[in-house]
Amino acid sequence: MTPLFELSNVCFAYEGHIALRYITLDIAPGETVVFQGPNGCGKSTLMKLLNGLVFPEEGTYRFDGDEISEKTLKDTTFSKRFHQRVGFIFQNADVQLFCANVEEEISFGPRQMGLSEEEIRQRTDDVIALLDIEKLRERAPYHLSGGEKRKVAIACILSMNPEALVLDEPLAGLDRKTQEWLVGFLLQMKAAGKTLVISTHNDELAHTLADRIVTIDEDHTVVKIETNERL
Repeated sequence: MTPLFELSNVCFAYEGHIALRYITLDIAPGETVVFQGPNGCGKSTLMKLLNGLVFPEEGTYRFDGDEISEKTLKDTTFSKRFHQRVGFIFQNADVQLFCANVEEEISFGPRQMGLSEEEIRQRTDDVIALLDIEKLRERAPYHLSGGEKRKVAIACILSMNPEALVLDEPLAGLDRKTQEWLVGFLLQMKAAGKTLVISTHNDELAHTLADRIVTIDEDHTVVKIETNERL
């Protein structure tokens, strides 16, 4: 089986400051992999790299067998298809939300895909029902609470029906009730066969969801890969 995500000796630095050092890892379709490690070890950079927001300076990153690089993503058709298949939930939901109201936010992705208005409306209604955010439909995103913004950001990604979800510190800044909802939702996604890639400091989240837990250390390299025996 071809790995969905395939990293081979990936290195990345910001203006000479190392963020990732020779990361090699495969993630299979339907697998849940959680990355842990101290602040500054490179977890967020790795999440961005998996979503094609930054690119390896050394090594290669392949998604479903295709190399993901600055060059390959200049192909508009290839880039659009890749970003439909991989959904990225940022740690700060404000980065993702920019439309006048929630309904427009959720329909934006499907509209960019060139879907019919009927299909766009159906997808929008479906994810609003799935996440139980009907009351937010006409609200402006910047007026929402942190938990509501996180739900809307997830809805925007789900409207694209991606195969994989990449989440950077998904529980950060959420109250306990919203955290519990999000863990339950991610368990639903896992049961549905979605590939989940998550960075988190939360051990409970890691051991509840992960098939494997990958630890990155202060030297920005993988030091441990554990199979989750609790599953």
